[in-house]
Amino acid sequence: MDFVTNCIKKTKGDVTLRLCTAAEIKFYFDSLFSKGAKTGYVEVNKNCNLKSWVSGCEPGWGCFADGGQQIDLKNTSYMPSRSQDCQPCCEGFFCPRGLACMIPCPLGSYCPLATLNKTTGVCDPYNYQIPPGKPNHSCGTADIWADVGSSSEIFCSAGSYCPNTLNKITCSKGHYCRKGSTSQISCFKLTTCNPNTSNQNIHGYGVMLFVGLSLLLLIIYNFSDQVISTKERRQAKSREAAAKHARETAQARERWKAAKDIAKKGGWQAQLSKTFSRAKSQRKTEQQKASGVGKSTEAPVPPPPKVAEQTSKGSKEKKKEPGDLTKMLHSLEDDPKSNEGFDLNIGGKNVKKQAPKGKQLHTQSQIFKYAYGQIEKEKAQQNKNLTFSGIISMATDNDIRTRPMIEIYFKDLTLTLKGKNKNLLRSVTGKLMPGRVSAVMGPSGAGKTTFLSALTGKTAAGCSVTGLILVNGKNEPIQAYRKIIGYVPQDDIVHGNLTVEENLRFSARCRLSADLAKPDKVLVIERVIESLGLQAVRDSLVGTVEKRGISGGQRKRVNVGLEMVMEPSLLILDEPTTGLDSSSSQLLLRALRREALEGVNICMVLHQPSYTLFKMFDDLILLAKGGLVAYLGPVKKVEEYFSSIGINVPDRVNPPDHLIDILEGIEKPATVTREQLPVRWMLHNGYPVPLDMLDLAEGLSTPSGSNPNNSGGAAGGQAFAGDLPDDAKINVSKSKDLSNRRSPGILRQYRYFLGRILKQRLREGQMQAVDLMILLLAGACLGTLAKVTDETLDNAGYTFSVIAVSLLSMIAALRTYSLDKLQYKRETESGISSLAHFLSKDTIDLFNIIIKPVAYLSMFYFFNNPRSSFQDNYVILMALVYCVTGMAYVLAISFAPSLAQLWAVLVPVVLTLVANKGKDSMIQKYFGKFCYTKWALEAFVIANAEKYSGVWLLTRCKSLESGGYNLHDWKLCLIILIVNGVIARILAFIILVTR
Repeated sequence: MDFVTNCIKKTKGDVTLRLCTAAEIKFYFDSLFSKGAKTGYVEVNKNCNLKSWVSGCEPGWGCFADGGQQIDLKNTSYMPSRSQDCQPCCEGFFCPRGLACMIPCPLGSYCPLATLNKTTGVCDPYNYQIPPGKPNHSCGTADIWADVGSSSEIFCSAGSYCPNTLNKITCSKGHYCRKGSTSQISCFKLTTCNPNTSNQNIHGYGVMLFVGLSLLLLIIYNFSDQVISTKERRQAKSREAAAKHARETAQARERWKAAKDIAKKGGWQAQLSKTFSRAKSQRKTEQQKASGVGKSTEAPVPPPPKVAEQTSKGSKEKKKEPGDLTKMLHSLEDDPKSNEGFDLNIGGKNVKKQAPKGKQLHTQSQIFKYAYGQIEKEKAQQNKNLTFSGIISMATDNDIRTRPMIEIYFKDLTLTLKGKNKNLLRSVTGKLMPGRVSAVMGPSGAGKTTFLSALTGKTAAGCSVTGLILVNGKNEPIQAYRKIIGYVPQDDIVHGNLTVEENLRFSARCRLSADLAKPDKVLVIERVIESLGLQAVRDSLVGTVEKRGISGGQRKRVNVGLEMVMEPSLLILDEPTTGLDSSSSQLLLRALRREALEGVNICMVLHQPSYTLFKMFDDLILLAKGGLVAYLGPVKKVEEYFSSIGINVPDRVNPPDHLIDILEGIEKPATVTREQLPVRWMLHNGYPVPLDMLDLAEGLSTPSGSNPNNSGGAAGGQAFAGDLPDDAKINVSKSKDLSNRRSPGILRQYRYFLGRILKQRLREGQMQAVDLMILLLAGACLGTLAKVTDETLDNAGYTFSVIAVSLLSMIAALRTYSLDKLQYKRETESGISSLAHFLSKDTIDLFNIIIKPVAYLSMFYFFNNPRSSFQDNYVILMALVYCVTGMAYVLAISFAPSLAQLWAVLVPVVLTLVANKGKDSMIQKYFGKFCYTKWALEAFVIANAEKYSGVWLLTRCKSLESGGYNLHDWKLCLIILIVNGVIARILAFIILVTR
């Protein structure tokens, strides 16, 4: 405050009479910021005008207030008259031209008394001149304080700092001083700051950080999937050890049974003793290996189980062999706990004994041992016939679980294109029975896939379905049973960046009953892998277009396995054998037949199977052109039926090939045309013939021979068609779930989704590394090119940052939904939660929301060195990335990938241009508040503006005022960005579930 003391001495204590009042200060700033105002000129007033222009109106001068006035410095409406004792203003004050009073200079300014430069006639260090014709007039102090772009005369120069308005000190070595500084700032270590330095050069830190982060990203790029691979190898070792343990246990059990058979027959004691001795020796050796120093993961093989001798009614139990033989028998008895779980088919119903409730299987090794032990027992029981008493004892077991049966009846099923009156499917009547495998065949365009879609309620928009579908004899919507219906699409819709086992495990976890224990779920998965022959590739990635994985045939089997692991009661398959060779097709069909033995209703579309494969089916649905039925009945009677209408299959010709050739028109039988075959079938079963097809029925009579439907095949008989009311319709109303299966809840599925997506992202670590590397480069380039400009508060640098971060983050976020739309559709149609799917992806994307601002700022901040803090910029970028990520979800879900990428490029650029328009522009008035870029840019400018104070106040005010920003709206900007992100996510989810 020395400048005030000096001024008091100069004015002899009357300094208040020379200070500007609040009204004069307000008048000055109003003139400064008024439209069309000329910098450095104040509007005319009562003291300085054309009639009255005293010396105090000149720049750097001021006058005392006239006597007789009551001076109130806080009065904002009264401007006193000034004409007395005009003289140069005091140091530390500035006197504007045309105001005749003094205003204190702000902090960060340098306001000494000016000296006349006789060469230029200018008062240094200011730019005004002494008015001509006034010899007694001298240079005063500063004459103007404005924004730095208009006038920077009083700003403390860069490389120096001004602790007060009268002193200017050069920055010392190791420090730097920006323009308008009141103190010097220490430079970072390892940076060079010479005396009189205006800014520190921290590019070296940026370069070192760039190199370090680049090396880290290269490591991630090359080794991102090693974490999962290591875990998979450990799990594979545990699984192999469990499988070996199960095989050895099964072998020991067989040896034990052989020994018991020998013991029952009597004699042979020498051979029996030799057999037991060899078994004991082998077991002892294996136990020693298991407990050895090598710490083998293989568990010792347990002795074979106890086998109770079968006794007939009224017979007495046989006595055990005495002596050494009895001891050996007792020594080979197994722990009864190891003999648990079985699988059985009773009357077409699959019954399974679950893992015992009293035994808790915690470790992965124990679970695998249980699963493989069950599989080995099932293999041993495959060729054995159970007695009636055994069946009854199993059926009365409390731990038995059965699959519900689904029987499908359909009558006059017709599917028509709306507006075109074209039938894709017409008058299809019949039924699909549990425990049978039905084949749907026919020429191309016959409506095979359409038939399956109509049965399962998956018809496309623009189609109308008429007729009647009964489920277990009740008119109920088929969608009410979707939890126990499996649908295998024609395309292999599987996750290519997951392994075979991971695909199957996720499907089993989300679709099997929530009450099923984990060991039993693992058992189901292992059964499917075993039956489909996928053991060799279970740990291999399925593969994508860019990355090769398993073969096409194996991929097709995985596609089928996704539905088998959920233990369906009805399994629909659309061309599962397309692209498979004969052996792979037979392997797949054998697996499906095993499912049928458990009571599963299986129906599949296929093209011209081999004769061996054709005979493996129970029933055939043969469709002709136009979606009409040419045959629907047992496979074993198809040749008999067609022979009765004069169509005989030639020798050495595959029956389905010959029949399809006839339906295609390639082969032309003499007795009937291909158009008449559907009519012949209707007459054969007594179904009504449509009116427009009556002309085809002329001359046709019901063929002799038995009705193929009387044998209980796929087709319902005449009774079924006649017993139903004519006005019966398909039930499409929404109904509660009738499958009696309690699937996992949303939170549980959310946890499963998190695990799956985390693995996918780890395997996509290379793409993540590339995204971060691009952000690093963008931050370094923009930080170098967009230099900090105090005149605009670095507005340009932040504009480029908003565009770059928005564009790069949005394009990367498109991959979240663009790459797996088909997989999502398949999963949701099967009953998996859409909300769990959406929330899990958004949760995993939080990693990008946290890490991407760090990647960009680590370069931009060190190459640009703005005044705002790193923390403030990081918070703004986090809110920005969160907002644009939600917008990317909307684009990815709504549009095709190519179109979504185009929108992701256009939206940030266009909206940023709109946000940069002045506040008075029409676009800004009507659309500015709806642009997320406007709020992001405002948050950046406010965070930077808060670091400008003192002499920078007018510069800050002008920058904020030109953009229509408010210094107190920083938190509001962040809230609006986050709310925009939330709204975008809600909109994206609505689009996701309604498309």
